[in-house]
Amino acid sequence: MKRHASRISPHLEPKRLPDPKRLLDLILGSALLVLASPVLAGAALAVALTRPADGVLVRDYRTGLNGNPFLLSSLRTRRFRLDLLSRLPHVVRGDLSLVGPAPLKFGSAAAAAPWRQLVRPGLTGLAQVRRRSALPWDEAPLLDQHYVEHHWIGLDLAILARTPGALLPAVRVPSATQITGPTATLRRNKWVPSARTD
Repeated sequence: MKRHASRISPHLEPKRLPDPKRLLDLILGSALLVLASPVLAGAALAVALTRPADGVLVRDYRTGLNGNPFLLSSLRTRRFRLDLLSRLPHVVRGDLSLVGPAPLKFGSAAAAAPWRQLVRPGLTGLAQVRRRSALPWDEAPLLDQHYVEHHWIGLDLAILARTPGALLPAVRVPSATQITGPTATLRRNKWVPSARTD
């Protein structure tokens, strides 16, 4: 009597659900790339007209998922952070994620940290949206590590929502003496002399 090896039918095998983080990168990354393409093309043309000696793009090797190196290409301009937008093709390809720790240069000591190699580096991250915080522990490596250890799709969406505001130039806030001083009053965002009361 022959013994038949038990096999599970391919149709009955449990299907792996797609990674929601990768789905977000593909869908939102592709949409952003389509929307940003005209602006990036215009910026690339403007940079090309200046005839930079090293070309329109900056290329160097960065450390990616599992410690694998990849060649990162960025537009040679930081105006309106177009250099970050020019990295969107890397998000669609899977070299980068929309959200993650900063992509560090391949071979650097910081890039060799085991926790960094567990996720794809990102265009933006917790360190970028918290960079103006006055808290003493808000150092980029600590924030990047915290993100890697606690990331989930909700945190990614929250970071993406805060990224545009974090990229804007810092706004100077008047000091307490300016706000409460007896010689000035804030009216419709303009400082005007206060009326004397003595």
